[in-house]
Amino acid sequence: MSKAKTVFFCADCGYESGKWLGRCPACGAWNRFAEEVVTASQSAARAVKREPAVTLKQVGGESKKRLKSGIAELDRVLGGGMVPGSLVLLGGDPGVGKSTLLLQVAGAIGGEGRRVLYLSGEESPRQIKLRAERLNIDSDTIYLLNEQNLDQLEEYVRELEPELIIIDSIQTVYSPEVSSIPGSAAQLRECTARLMKLAKTSERVLFLVGHVTKEGLLAGPKMLEHLVDVVIYFEGERNYAFRLLRGAKNRFGSTDEIGLLEMSGLGLVEVQDPSEIFLSSRDPGICGSAVVASFEGSRPLLIELQALVSSAGPAYGRRTASGIEQSRLALMIAVLEKSRGINLGNCDVYVKVTGGLFLKDPAVDLGIAAAVLSSWRDRPLPEDVVIIGELALSGELRATPFLDLRLREASRLGFARAVIPAGARRSEQSDYGLELITVKNLNQFIDLMMGG
Repeated sequence: MSKAKTVFFCADCGYESGKWLGRCPACGAWNRFAEEVVTASQSAARAVKREPAVTLKQVGGESKKRLKSGIAELDRVLGGGMVPGSLVLLGGDPGVGKSTLLLQVAGAIGGEGRRVLYLSGEESPRQIKLRAERLNIDSDTIYLLNEQNLDQLEEYVRELEPELIIIDSIQTVYSPEVSSIPGSAAQLRECTARLMKLAKTSERVLFLVGHVTKEGLLAGPKMLEHLVDVVIYFEGERNYAFRLLRGAKNRFGSTDEIGLLEMSGLGLVEVQDPSEIFLSSRDPGICGSAVVASFEGSRPLLIELQALVSSAGPAYGRRTASGIEQSRLALMIAVLEKSRGINLGNCDVYVKVTGGLFLKDPAVDLGIAAAVLSSWRDRPLPEDVVIIGELALSGELRATPFLDLRLREASRLGFARAVIPAGARRSEQSDYGLELITVKNLNQFIDLMMGG
């Protein structure tokens, strides 16, 4: 019988230690070591067949055609479709729609007569069938498996030869070679490594569903994201129907690509014109509202920012942000106070991005400052203006990338004017029918657009 020993793994990076440590020497995280029991056979090096090294020219075979998932927004994030032999990790909050999305992908692949193996460690085949009926999915080539043992999965793969394999979720499956419970750091590392080997040797597409922590990061050691080929975050708030697919890693395409979906009674549907939907309920006459042109992935999005500034009374003012980082809001308030002498210390400031999106593009900085100032002055901004610009700490405006695409989107949606940084470069001379207002700094913007 194999001799067992106790080791400690860092839950963040997977670092292994023979004793408990307060601080991980690899990633620097505190109090993240968990105890695991492994057998001696696991820790011993396994004898493997030595593969000969080959030159680049000796590598033969044609690249296989990407598989279409049936959801164009997902194909966009994947870089044009699913690559055979790839391992894709899909993470998101509970209830955001991960299982629904992958079941729709299975339905599209199965509808073409291709075989799909859907392994679920969380739901029974009957429960999956109920969801499939709601989504109008009925296929003879989708095989459901309620199994947690990875050894059984490999046998089913050899028997059925599916082109798409879905594991829902990686935290529920286990390898018998590891004695710890499913979801532990040792099990996650071992199972992901085995699934990666299965994907590469069989040239099949594997999707892994991953749980996320309360901080919004994928649960398990960070090395999981290094092992897989593609990492996609499925984001969305429960009170909104919109869902965002955001690529964080992609070995076969661009990173930071996004796809926009909407949850409906028939499942997830693609959003054809995101900008128009986000601005459809906008009231242009209200104070504290600004339209910005954000660039997410490879597409421009026109989104409304709303700000509310109210007196905090004797208490210190609160800063609350939804859709942007709270530290970013505090930075914009500090720039306003320093550049214009505006005292917001005794005011509560709230900023919200409509539609439930989370914006990372620095080109919306000027729009945040403009919305806050509009609410503080109780004076609305012009309704036909799109605001584009990144604010420096000194109040200067920095050049913005992809300006032509942003201006084209603003013109398409009927805006007449656009505020852009004075030093911004445009690859084309066309103004797209917009009146371009170039400003050098925050003070000039306030004087031109808000009457000083």
